[in-house]
Amino acid sequence: MSIWDQISASFANGVETFLDLFRSGPPEDQVAFTVGVIALGAKMAKADGVVSAREIEAFKQVFSVSDEELPNVARVFNMAKRDIAGFDSYARQLARLFKDRKEVLENVLDDLFHIAKADDVVHPAELAFLETVANEFGFDEDCFTRIKARHVIDGVDPYLILGIGRDASNDEIKRHYRILVAEIHPDRLIAQGLPEEAVEVANKTLATINAAYDDIAKARGI
Repeated sequence: MSIWDQISASFANGVETFLDLFRSGPPEDQVAFTVGVIALGAKMAKADGVVSAREIEAFKQVFSVSDEELPNVARVFNMAKRDIAGFDSYARQLARLFKDRKEVLENVLDDLFHIAKADDVVHPAELAFLETVANEFGFDEDCFTRIKARHVIDGVDPYLILGIGRDASNDEIKRHYRILVAEIHPDRLIAQGLPEEAVEVANKTLATINAAYDDIAKARGI
């Protein structure tokens, strides 16, 4: 049974809201992660008042959905759009479930940014939504700024993407980069509870981090 079948079956068996999937007992991490991203993604896509086809397509890309799973995904996403619970409730539940795995919560924000920028612009209302989610996850302003920098197309400071100061030594930068790559690597995230379907955005994030380090390394000759 796929993760989408599991979620659909939960509703068929009497679960009334997405929050009930969290509250009915400790769910599998993969289901919890997927439900959280579905709910926050659906609500974030509506933050600017419009859910575009490109945003829905971006959501599907987050989970690398196969053609045969599309009907299940569409059904679950539509459930999330109709859900009346506030998005902050889902953010708090995810923060509780993954409180000791901040890299998973960072990946949720990466996924949401991926959806937000699908129509080539992050609307101010969407950015405010994302910052509120980051606050619910326990991330400070510097952390949110670093995550946001991964998703700005041009003119981004590579030091900001890595979250390290320009005055850091070459050895400090190398060490920080290796730690960051280890934390954000898709294999580690899967081991921490992400479903295998959710690795595409993690791979893109890793590529952005690698490119930022390469820019610094070339400039410094390391």
